[in-house]
Amino acid sequence: MFTGIVQLTAPITEMTEQPGLRTFGVTLPERLLNDLEIGASIANNGVCLTVTRVRNDTVFFDVMEETLRLTNLSELALGDHVNIERSLTFGKEIGGHLVSGHVHTCAVVSAREETETNCRIRLQVAPQWMKYILHKGFVAVDGCSLTVGTIYDDGFDLHLIPETLAVTNLSERQVGDRINIEIDSQTQTIVDTVERVLAQRQG
Repeated sequence: MFTGIVQLTAPITEMTEQPGLRTFGVTLPERLLNDLEIGASIANNGVCLTVTRVRNDTVFFDVMEETLRLTNLSELALGDHVNIERSLTFGKEIGGHLVSGHVHTCAVVSAREETETNCRIRLQVAPQWMKYILHKGFVAVDGCSLTVGTIYDDGFDLHLIPETLAVTNLSERQVGDRINIEIDSQTQTIVDTVERVLAQRQG
């Protein structure tokens, strides 16, 4: 489990390809390497990945074909930066919302407007997911816990403060880029339950 509070962005410094599998190494600072063990979970752009190897300051992850198909990890190249969050430690402050690291879909950046003090990004999402994305609700965007702004039939707005842009790779996202989306699990459960109950009553 994660909180959606990205700790930093880290560069991809190694990458190897095998049939149906990509392994990449991410270089992390010492503070995120403390007590890190093989098998630990780390969110990369909001995708929960298992640590397979640690060599000095480089942490390695295996990404299977299905994950590559569903997320923007398939588009990463050497030198790209990913949003990093180590898994939640209970007893610490939760500043975002509970995030599983299981990406539901990808959104496409359809517009971007930026001033000195804020940035508005409009994301286009497949219509079947919009019933779970509510104005002022939570959504995880490339692993960042963010509040939903204005919603549309095919997407929604995000309003990003300078701190979010400084800490995450959302500062680099431009029109046409794909972004990983994880909807709030509680919202999904409530919407699906209500739909099922109404369908039973009508049937």
